[in-house]
Amino acid sequence: MYSSDYVWAKVLNYLEDRLTAVTVSTWFDDAKVVELTEERLILYSPSEFRRDIITRRYADHIHDALKEIFNSDAKLVVYGDEELNTFQSKGKSPTAMDFNPQFSFDNFVVGPSNRFAHGAAVAVTNTPGQVYNPLFIYGPPGIGKTHLLYAIANGIRKNNPEANIVYIKGDQFTNELIAAIGSGKNIEFRSKYREADLFLIDDIQFIAGKDSTQEEFFHTFNALYEEHKQIVMTSDRKPSDMNTLEDRLRTRFEWGLLASIEAPDYETRMAIIKRKAASLGLILGDDVCDYIAINVTNNVRQLEGTVKKIKAYHDLDNMPLDLPNVARAIDDMFKSEGNALPTPGLIINQVCKFYSVDESVLRGTLKNKGTAEARQVAMYLIRKLTNLSTPDIGKELSKDHSTVLYSINKVEKALKAGDDALQNHIRDITANINSCL
Repeated sequence: MYSSDYVWAKVLNYLEDRLTAVTVSTWFDDAKVVELTEERLILYSPSEFRRDIITRRYADHIHDALKEIFNSDAKLVVYGDEELNTFQSKGKSPTAMDFNPQFSFDNFVVGPSNRFAHGAAVAVTNTPGQVYNPLFIYGPPGIGKTHLLYAIANGIRKNNPEANIVYIKGDQFTNELIAAIGSGKNIEFRSKYREADLFLIDDIQFIAGKDSTQEEFFHTFNALYEEHKQIVMTSDRKPSDMNTLEDRLRTRFEWGLLASIEAPDYETRMAIIKRKAASLGLILGDDVCDYIAINVTNNVRQLEGTVKKIKAYHDLDNMPLDLPNVARAIDDMFKSEGNALPTPGLIINQVCKFYSVDESVLRGTLKNKGTAEARQVAMYLIRKLTNLSTPDIGKELSKDHSTVLYSINKVEKALKAGDDALQNHIRDITANINSCL
Protein backbone atom coordinates (compact mmCIF):
# COMPACT_ATOMS: atom_id res chain seq x y z
CA MET A 1 0.00 0.00 0.00
CA TYR A 2 1.44 3.33 -1.06
CA SER A 3 1.41 6.22 1.40
CA SER A 4 -0.95 9.09 0.60
CA ASP A 5 1.97 11.52 0.31
CA TYR A 6 3.69 9.23 -2.19
CA VAL A 7 0.52 8.93 -4.29
CA TRP A 8 -0.08 12.68 -4.23
CA ALA A 9 3.54 13.41 -5.21
CA LYS A 10 3.14 11.08 -8.19
CA VAL A 11 -0.12 12.78 -9.17
CA LEU A 12 1.53 16.21 -9.04
CA ASN A 13 4.40 14.97 -11.23
CA TYR A 14 1.83 13.63 -13.70
CA LEU A 15 0.05 17.00 -13.76
CA GLU A 16 3.31 18.91 -14.26
CA ASP A 17 4.13 16.76 -17.30
CA ARG A 18 0.75 17.49 -18.91
CA LEU A 19 0.13 21.03 -17.70
CA THR A 20 3.03 23.14 -16.41
CA ALA A 21 4.94 23.33 -13.15
CA VAL A 22 3.69 26.92 -12.69
CA THR A 23 0.07 25.84 -13.14
CA VAL A 24 0.46 23.06 -10.59
CA SER A 25 2.21 25.38 -8.14
CA THR A 26 -0.47 28.05 -8.60
CA TRP A 27 -3.49 25.88 -7.89
CA PHE A 28 -2.17 23.03 -5.74
CA ASP A 29 0.50 24.68 -3.60
CA ASP A 30 -1.62 24.70 -0.44
CA ALA A 31 -3.56 21.50 -1.18
CA LYS A 32 -3.11 18.68 1.32
CA VAL A 33 -4.29 15.10 1.36
CA VAL A 34 -6.89 14.47 4.06
CA GLU A 35 -7.78 10.90 3.18
CA LEU A 36 -7.02 8.42 0.42
CA THR A 37 -9.07 5.25 0.03
CA GLU A 38 -10.06 3.01 -2.86
CA GLU A 39 -13.21 5.08 -3.29
CA ARG A 40 -12.03 8.66 -2.92
CA LEU A 41 -9.17 11.12 -2.60
CA ILE A 42 -10.01 13.97 -0.23
CA LEU A 43 -7.98 17.14 -0.58
CA TYR A 44 -8.07 20.22 1.63
CA SER A 45 -7.43 23.75 0.41
CA PRO A 46 -8.08 26.87 2.54
CA SER A 47 -8.92 28.97 -0.54
CA GLU A 48 -12.50 28.78 -1.84
CA PHE A 49 -11.34 30.15 -5.19
CA ARG A 50 -8.69 27.46 -5.57
CA ARG A 51 -11.11 24.72 -4.49
CA ASP A 52 -13.50 25.77 -7.23
CA ILE A 53 -10.74 25.84 -9.87
CA ILE A 54 -9.40 22.43 -8.80
CA THR A 55 -12.87 20.89 -8.94
CA ARG A 56 -13.91 22.44 -12.26
CA ARG A 57 -10.66 22.35 -14.22
CA TYR A 58 -8.49 19.61 -12.82
CA ALA A 59 -10.67 16.84 -11.32
CA ASP A 60 -10.55 14.86 -14.56
CA HIS A 61 -6.77 15.26 -14.79
CA ILE A 62 -6.36 13.97 -11.23
CA HIS A 63 -8.66 11.02 -11.91
CA ASP A 64 -6.67 10.19 -15.07
CA ALA A 65 -3.43 10.31 -13.04
CA LEU A 66 -4.78 7.96 -10.38
CA LYS A 67 -6.08 5.60 -13.05
CA GLU A 68 -2.91 5.57 -15.15
CA ILE A 69 -0.33 5.36 -12.37
CA PHE A 70 -2.12 3.33 -9.70
CA ASN A 71 -5.09 1.79 -11.56
CA SER A 72 -7.34 3.53 -9.07
CA ASP A 73 -10.88 4.76 -9.64
CA ALA A 74 -10.86 7.01 -6.58
CA LYS A 75 -12.99 10.13 -7.01
CA LEU A 76 -11.80 13.59 -6.01
CA VAL A 77 -13.39 15.52 -3.17
CA VAL A 78 -12.05 18.94 -2.11
CA TYR A 79 -12.71 20.17 1.43
CA GLY A 80 -12.67 23.65 2.88
CA ASP A 81 -12.33 24.55 6.56
CA GLU A 82 -15.96 23.71 7.42
CA GLU A 83 -15.92 20.30 5.76
CA LEU A 84 -12.55 19.47 7.28
CA ASN A 85 -13.77 20.39 10.77
CA THR A 86 -16.86 18.20 10.28
CA PHE A 87 -14.70 15.34 9.04
CA GLN A 88 -12.39 15.59 12.05
CA SER A 89 -15.29 15.91 14.50
CA LYS A 90 -16.52 12.51 13.37
CA GLY A 91 -13.45 10.93 14.84
CA LYS A 92 -11.19 11.12 11.80
CA SER A 93 -8.07 13.14 11.39
CA PRO A 94 -5.92 14.14 8.45
CA THR A 95 -3.71 11.41 7.06
CA ALA A 96 -0.66 10.76 9.21
CA MET A 97 2.60 12.05 7.80
CA ASP A 98 4.16 9.35 5.67
CA PHE A 99 7.36 9.77 3.72
CA ASN A 100 8.12 8.17 0.39
CA PRO A 101 10.35 5.19 1.29
CA GLN A 102 12.30 5.72 -1.94
CA PHE A 103 13.88 8.76 -0.30
CA SER A 104 16.44 7.04 1.90
CA PHE A 105 20.13 7.36 2.59
CA ASP A 106 20.71 4.09 0.74
CA ASN A 107 19.61 5.51 -2.59
CA PHE A 108 21.09 8.97 -2.14
CA VAL A 109 24.10 9.25 -4.46
CA VAL A 110 26.96 10.75 -2.47
CA GLY A 111 29.67 12.81 -4.13
CA PRO A 112 32.00 15.71 -3.34
CA SER A 113 29.17 18.23 -3.80
CA ASN A 114 26.91 16.76 -1.10
CA ARG A 115 29.09 14.52 1.11
CA PHE A 116 29.20 17.00 4.01
CA ALA A 117 25.42 17.56 4.04
CA HIS A 118 24.79 13.83 3.73
CA GLY A 119 27.09 13.07 6.66
CA ALA A 120 25.40 15.70 8.80
CA ALA A 121 21.96 14.30 7.93
CA VAL A 122 23.04 10.79 8.92
CA ALA A 123 24.44 12.13 12.19
CA VAL A 124 21.20 13.86 13.24
CA THR A 125 19.24 10.73 12.29
CA ASN A 126 21.37 8.60 14.59
CA THR A 127 21.36 11.09 17.47
CA PRO A 128 18.44 13.52 16.99
CA GLY A 129 18.60 16.67 19.08
CA GLN A 130 22.11 15.96 20.33
CA VAL A 131 24.37 17.09 17.49
CA TYR A 132 23.97 19.71 14.78
CA ASN A 133 20.75 21.23 16.09
CA PRO A 134 19.47 22.92 14.07
CA LEU A 135 20.76 21.45 10.82
CA PHE A 136 20.45 23.99 8.02
CA ILE A 137 20.92 22.55 4.50
CA TYR A 138 21.10 25.05 1.66
CA GLY A 139 21.71 25.05 -2.06
CA PRO A 140 19.96 25.56 -5.42
CA PRO A 141 16.75 23.70 -6.35
CA GLY A 142 16.67 20.12 -7.52
CA ILE A 143 19.90 18.84 -6.01
CA GLY A 144 18.68 16.66 -3.14
CA LYS A 145 17.78 18.84 -0.16
CA THR A 146 14.26 17.43 0.18
CA HIS A 147 15.59 13.92 -0.40
CA LEU A 148 17.78 14.36 2.69
CA LEU A 149 14.84 15.72 4.72
CA TYR A 150 12.76 12.67 3.86
CA ALA A 151 15.70 10.34 4.48
CA ILE A 152 16.08 11.81 7.97
CA ALA A 153 12.36 11.33 8.60
CA ASN A 154 12.39 7.74 7.35
CA GLY A 155 15.52 6.94 9.38
CA ILE A 156 14.16 8.38 12.61
CA ARG A 157 10.80 6.69 12.11
CA LYS A 158 12.58 3.37 11.62
CA ASN A 159 14.54 3.88 14.84
CA ASN A 160 11.56 5.22 16.76
CA PRO A 161 8.14 4.43 15.21
CA GLU A 162 6.38 6.54 17.85
CA ALA A 163 8.31 9.72 17.02
CA ASN A 164 6.12 12.73 16.28
CA ILE A 165 7.48 13.96 12.95
CA VAL A 166 6.19 17.22 11.48
CA TYR A 167 7.06 18.39 7.97
CA ILE A 168 5.99 21.68 6.39
CA LYS A 169 7.09 24.10 3.68
CA GLY A 170 7.88 27.68 4.56
CA ASP A 171 4.99 29.22 2.63
CA GLN A 172 2.57 26.61 3.97
CA PHE A 173 3.61 27.49 7.52
CA THR A 174 2.49 31.05 6.76
CA ASN A 175 -0.79 29.88 5.21
CA GLU A 176 -1.57 27.67 8.21
CA LEU A 177 -0.82 30.52 10.60
CA ILE A 178 -3.17 32.84 8.70
CA ALA A 179 -5.89 30.18 8.75
CA ALA A 180 -5.35 29.59 12.48
CA ILE A 181 -5.61 33.30 13.27
CA GLY A 182 -8.75 33.61 11.14
CA SER A 183 -10.45 30.65 12.79
CA GLY A 184 -9.22 31.34 16.32
CA LYS A 185 -7.20 28.12 16.48
CA ASN A 186 -3.82 29.53 17.48
CA ILE A 187 -3.46 27.02 20.33
CA GLU A 188 -3.99 24.04 18.03
CA PHE A 189 -1.56 25.50 15.52
CA ARG A 190 1.15 25.97 18.12
CA SER A 191 0.62 22.52 19.62
CA LYS A 192 1.05 20.88 16.23
CA TYR A 193 4.56 22.26 15.82
CA ARG A 194 5.81 22.71 19.38
CA GLU A 195 5.05 19.10 20.33
CA ALA A 196 7.12 17.66 17.47
CA ASP A 197 10.05 15.34 18.16
CA LEU A 198 11.42 16.10 14.69
CA PHE A 199 10.55 19.36 12.93
CA LEU A 200 11.37 19.51 9.23
CA ILE A 201 10.78 22.72 7.31
CA ASP A 202 11.48 22.94 3.58
CA ASP A 203 12.17 26.25 1.79
CA ILE A 204 12.49 28.25 5.00
CA GLN A 205 13.40 31.31 2.92
CA PHE A 206 9.69 31.93 2.31
CA ILE A 207 9.10 33.11 5.88
CA ALA A 208 11.57 36.00 5.46
CA GLY A 209 9.88 39.39 5.41
CA LYS A 210 6.66 38.14 7.05
CA ASP A 211 6.55 39.66 10.52
CA SER A 212 3.84 37.52 12.12
CA THR A 213 5.23 34.32 10.62
CA GLN A 214 8.74 35.09 11.85
CA GLU A 215 7.40 35.91 15.31
CA GLU A 216 5.54 32.60 15.50
CA PHE A 217 8.45 30.62 14.10
CA PHE A 218 10.84 32.27 16.58
CA HIS A 219 8.82 30.98 19.54
CA THR A 220 8.31 27.56 17.92
CA PHE A 221 12.04 27.27 17.34
CA ASN A 222 12.85 28.24 20.93
CA ALA A 223 10.32 25.78 22.38
CA LEU A 224 11.71 22.87 20.36
CA TYR A 225 15.34 23.79 20.88
CA GLU A 226 14.96 24.06 24.65
CA GLU A 227 13.40 20.57 24.70
CA HIS A 228 16.32 19.20 22.62
CA LYS A 229 14.02 18.33 19.73
CA GLN A 230 15.69 18.06 16.34
CA ILE A 231 15.11 20.88 13.85
CA VAL A 232 16.14 20.54 10.20
CA MET A 233 15.66 23.30 7.65
CA THR A 234 16.38 23.67 3.95
CA SER A 235 16.74 26.81 1.89
CA ASP A 236 17.97 27.98 -1.47
CA ARG A 237 20.43 30.30 0.27
CA LYS A 238 22.31 30.58 3.55
CA PRO A 239 20.84 32.67 6.40
CA SER A 240 23.21 35.59 5.87
CA ASP A 241 21.83 36.00 2.35
CA MET A 242 18.21 36.34 3.49
CA ASN A 243 17.97 40.11 3.55
CA THR A 244 14.52 40.36 5.14
CA LEU A 245 15.07 37.65 7.75
CA GLU A 246 15.04 38.93 11.33
CA ASP A 247 18.47 38.97 12.99
CA ARG A 248 17.26 36.90 15.95
CA LEU A 249 16.19 34.12 13.56
CA ARG A 250 19.34 34.40 11.48
CA THR A 251 21.52 33.86 14.54
CA ARG A 252 19.43 30.86 15.65
CA PHE A 253 19.64 29.26 12.23
CA GLU A 254 23.42 29.48 12.57
CA TRP A 255 23.53 27.96 16.07
CA GLY A 256 23.87 24.44 14.78
CA LEU A 257 25.45 23.42 11.47
CA LEU A 258 25.21 25.03 8.03
CA ALA A 259 25.67 22.43 5.29
CA SER A 260 25.69 23.40 1.63
CA ILE A 261 24.85 21.21 -1.35
CA GLU A 262 26.24 22.19 -4.71
CA ALA A 263 25.61 21.03 -8.26
CA PRO A 264 26.93 17.45 -8.72
CA ASP A 265 30.21 16.92 -10.56
CA TYR A 266 30.49 14.74 -13.67
CA GLU A 267 31.21 11.49 -11.82
CA THR A 268 28.28 12.01 -9.46
CA ARG A 269 25.98 12.84 -12.38
CA MET A 270 27.00 9.61 -14.10
CA ALA A 271 26.28 7.64 -10.94
CA ILE A 272 22.86 9.29 -10.56
CA ILE A 273 21.92 8.53 -14.17
CA LYS A 274 22.97 4.89 -13.93
CA ARG A 275 21.19 4.36 -10.61
CA LYS A 276 17.97 5.98 -11.85
CA ALA A 277 18.08 3.95 -15.06
CA ALA A 278 18.59 0.73 -13.11
CA SER A 279 15.65 1.55 -10.83
CA LEU A 280 13.46 1.94 -13.93
CA GLY A 281 14.71 -1.26 -15.51
CA LEU A 282 16.69 0.49 -18.24
CA ILE A 283 20.13 -0.49 -19.50
CA LEU A 284 21.84 2.63 -20.84
CA GLY A 285 25.22 2.51 -22.52
CA ASP A 286 28.10 4.60 -21.22
CA ASP A 287 27.89 6.82 -24.31
CA VAL A 288 24.25 7.63 -23.55
CA CYS A 289 24.97 8.30 -19.86
CA ASP A 290 27.93 10.46 -20.85
CA TYR A 291 25.75 12.46 -23.25
CA ILE A 292 23.22 13.19 -20.51
CA ALA A 293 25.86 13.97 -17.89
CA ILE A 294 27.59 16.47 -20.17
CA ASN A 295 24.39 18.29 -21.11
CA VAL A 296 22.57 18.30 -17.76
CA THR A 297 24.93 19.78 -15.22
CA ASN A 298 23.09 21.67 -12.50
CA ASN A 299 20.05 19.73 -11.41
CA VAL A 300 19.59 16.21 -10.06
CA ARG A 301 15.85 16.48 -10.61
CA GLN A 302 16.40 17.22 -14.31
CA LEU A 303 18.82 14.30 -14.57
CA GLU A 304 16.18 11.94 -13.21
CA GLY A 305 13.50 13.54 -15.38
CA THR A 306 15.64 12.96 -18.46
CA VAL A 307 15.98 9.26 -17.67
CA LYS A 308 12.21 9.04 -17.08
CA LYS A 309 11.58 10.58 -20.50
CA ILE A 310 13.88 8.02 -22.13
CA LYS A 311 11.93 5.30 -20.32
CA ALA A 312 8.65 6.69 -21.67
CA TYR A 313 9.90 6.76 -25.28
CA HIS A 314 11.28 3.25 -24.89
CA ASP A 315 8.02 1.87 -23.49
CA LEU A 316 5.55 3.74 -25.71
CA ASP A 317 7.41 3.83 -29.02
CA ASN A 318 9.74 0.87 -28.53
CA MET A 319 12.61 3.29 -29.11
CA PRO A 320 16.07 1.69 -29.26
CA LEU A 321 18.35 2.94 -26.49
CA ASP A 322 21.25 3.90 -28.75
CA LEU A 323 22.78 7.38 -28.62
CA PRO A 324 21.26 8.85 -31.85
CA ASN A 325 17.70 7.93 -30.82
CA VAL A 326 18.14 9.03 -27.21
CA ALA A 327 19.72 12.34 -28.29
CA ARG A 328 16.77 13.14 -30.55
CA ALA A 329 14.26 12.19 -27.86
CA ILE A 330 15.69 14.37 -25.10
CA ASP A 331 17.31 17.23 -26.99
CA ASP A 332 14.46 19.61 -26.12
CA MET A 333 15.23 19.17 -22.42
CA PHE A 334 18.61 20.82 -22.74
CA LYS A 335 18.85 24.56 -22.52
CA SER A 336 21.68 27.02 -22.07
CA GLU A 337 22.07 28.32 -18.56
CA GLY A 338 20.59 31.77 -18.11
CA ASN A 339 18.33 31.62 -21.20
CA ALA A 340 15.13 30.85 -19.32
CA LEU A 341 12.86 33.79 -18.54
CA PRO A 342 10.27 33.54 -15.80
CA THR A 343 6.65 33.58 -16.87
CA PRO A 344 4.30 36.30 -15.59
CA GLY A 345 2.37 33.55 -13.81
CA LEU A 346 5.49 32.43 -11.93
CA ILE A 347 6.30 36.01 -10.91
CA ILE A 348 2.74 36.63 -9.69
CA ASN A 349 2.80 33.31 -7.83
CA GLN A 350 6.02 34.17 -5.98
CA VAL A 351 4.87 37.72 -5.18
CA CYS A 352 1.66 36.30 -3.72
CA LYS A 353 3.62 33.78 -1.67
CA PHE A 354 5.87 36.50 -0.30
CA TYR A 355 3.05 38.86 0.65
CA SER A 356 0.63 36.06 1.64
CA VAL A 357 -1.96 37.31 -0.83
CA ASP A 358 -4.24 35.06 -2.86
CA GLU A 359 -3.76 35.43 -6.62
CA SER A 360 -7.44 36.15 -7.11
CA VAL A 361 -7.06 39.13 -4.78
CA LEU A 362 -3.94 40.39 -6.52
CA ARG A 363 -5.69 40.25 -9.87
CA GLY A 364 -8.80 41.92 -8.43
CA THR A 365 -9.70 45.44 -7.38
CA LEU A 366 -9.26 45.24 -3.59
CA LYS A 367 -7.22 48.18 -2.35
CA ASN A 368 -5.29 48.15 0.89
CA LYS A 369 -1.67 48.88 1.71
CA GLY A 370 -0.40 45.30 1.60
CA THR A 371 -2.29 44.34 -1.53
CA ALA A 372 -1.41 47.55 -3.37
CA GLU A 373 2.31 47.09 -2.74
CA ALA A 374 2.18 43.44 -3.80
CA ARG A 375 0.36 44.35 -7.03
CA GLN A 376 2.84 47.15 -7.82
CA VAL A 377 5.83 44.93 -7.13
CA ALA A 378 4.34 42.25 -9.40
CA MET A 379 4.01 44.73 -12.25
CA TYR A 380 7.52 46.06 -11.67
CA LEU A 381 9.07 42.57 -11.66
CA ILE A 382 7.16 41.40 -14.73
CA ARG A 383 8.45 44.46 -16.57
CA LYS A 384 11.97 43.91 -15.29
CA LEU A 385 12.26 40.14 -15.72
CA THR A 386 10.25 39.45 -18.89
CA ASN A 387 9.82 40.82 -22.38
CA LEU A 388 6.19 41.82 -21.85
CA SER A 389 4.99 45.28 -22.81
CA THR A 390 3.05 47.40 -20.35
CA PRO A 391 -0.29 46.68 -22.10
CA ASP A 392 0.46 42.94 -21.85
CA ILE A 393 1.30 43.34 -18.17
CA GLY A 394 -2.04 45.07 -17.72
CA LYS A 395 -3.83 42.11 -19.27
CA GLU A 396 -2.12 39.75 -16.81
CA LEU A 397 -3.46 41.75 -13.85
CA SER A 398 -6.66 43.15 -15.37
CA LYS A 399 -5.35 46.72 -15.23
CA ASP A 400 -5.08 49.41 -17.88
CA HIS A 401 -1.86 50.71 -19.40
CA SER A 402 -1.76 53.90 -17.28
CA THR A 403 -2.15 51.96 -14.03
CA VAL A 404 0.77 49.71 -14.96
CA LEU A 405 2.99 52.68 -15.78
CA TYR A 406 2.02 54.42 -12.53
CA SER A 407 2.79 51.29 -10.49
CA ILE A 408 6.17 50.69 -12.12
CA ASN A 409 7.19 54.33 -11.73
CA LYS A 410 6.13 54.34 -8.08
CA VAL A 411 8.31 51.32 -7.31
CA GLU A 412 11.26 52.77 -9.23
CA LYS A 413 10.97 56.10 -7.39
CA ALA A 414 10.84 54.36 -4.01
CA LEU A 415 13.94 52.34 -4.85
CA LYS A 416 15.82 55.44 -6.01
CA ALA A 417 14.77 57.21 -2.80
CA GLY A 418 16.49 54.49 -0.78
CA ASP A 419 13.52 52.45 0.46
CA ASP A 420 15.61 49.62 1.96
CA ALA A 421 12.62 47.51 3.00
CA LEU A 422 11.16 47.51 -0.50
CA GLN A 423 14.58 46.86 -2.01
CA ASN A 424 15.05 43.83 0.24
CA HIS A 425 11.56 42.56 -0.60
CA ILE A 426 12.27 42.74 -4.31
CA ARG A 427 15.66 41.11 -3.88
CA ASP A 428 14.18 38.17 -1.95
CA ILE A 429 11.26 37.73 -4.35
CA THR A 430 13.65 37.79 -7.31
CA ALA A 431 15.81 35.14 -5.65
CA ASN A 432 12.69 33.00 -5.08
CA ILE A 433 11.72 33.38 -8.74
CA ASN A 434 15.21 32.44 -9.93
CA SER A 435 15.22 29.37 -7.70
CA CYS A 436 12.16 28.08 -9.61
CA LEU A 437 13.77 28.29 -13.05
